[in-house]
Amino acid sequence: MTETANTPPAPIVDASSPKEIADGVFVIEDHRIPLVPNIGIVLGEHSALVVDSGMGRANGEAVLAAAQKLAGSRKLYLTITHFHPEHGYGAEPFKGVAEIVYNRAQAAELAAKGEAYLDMFKGMGPAVAAALENTHLVEADTLYDGGEHEVELGGRKILLKTWGKAHTQADQIVFLPAEKILFTGDLAEEKTFPIFPWFPPHDMDIDAATWVKALEDCIALSPAIVVPGHGDLGGGDILVGVRDYIEDVKARVDTGKNKGMSEDAMVEALGPEIRARHPDWHFPEWIDFAIRYFAQQ
Repeated sequence: MTETANTPPAPIVDASSPKEIADGVFVIEDHRIPLVPNIGIVLGEHSALVVDSGMGRANGEAVLAAAQKLAGSRKLYLTITHFHPEHGYGAEPFKGVAEIVYNRAQAAELAAKGEAYLDMFKGMGPAVAAALENTHLVEADTLYDGGEHEVELGGRKILLKTWGKAHTQADQIVFLPAEKILFTGDLAEEKTFPIFPWFPPHDMDIDAATWVKALEDCIALSPAIVVPGHGDLGGGDILVGVRDYIEDVKARVDTGKNKGMSEDAMVEALGPEIRARHPDWHFPEWIDFAIRYFAQQ
């Protein structure tokens, strides 16, 4: 299919040139291609951790090859920031090659919703369907309970942390305490309207208050580099921007509810106002989902 102004590029991860953002810390950048995440590869003395796999077998194989090239003989780990297809549905090639680590709630959400999301994404167009062809979901090798889990790579400790239901049931950050590098998954995207997957009655597993709490805790970590789920790398201002956006939408909807406005009326009135407030942000279609979420709380 010939790409046009209205046809997004295929969701293919370009793993050919990982960018080293600190000693032994690499990012396979998304290049702002829809449904391609920023992917991390972190090296320690004896092990290496991959953060997210991309979507589908071919992307997973490309990420795995890039990780193996950088890691050499090191043991490989893979962790996924959350269960959504573009972040974790390339995990299959890692099975048996790397130790796959999830939090238990994330694994449960993948088991409960994974196949339905696979079918939904395949319906998003030929390029996405092609990327997901012959995709099989795989289980983690290691599950952790509680809010935090530490991975030791040899001379480098990695913190995995979850707050429970926020953007999904069990979003997970990956934090390098010594280097102050934070991988946020879709808790924070750069110059992108936050994805509120509010699809009643099929999927309503969002908690904006916890999402804000997670962002505030991430801000308190004082990260030097933030690797967002999608978009350009930056600093803590990315986290602040997403937090402020969520709080702003909630405040506007609360005002509308106090005035007796219907949900549809708020979508019609508030959507353009919020879009105008962030003229350089991407994917404004997610504004309406956020308004409807808060309208139904």
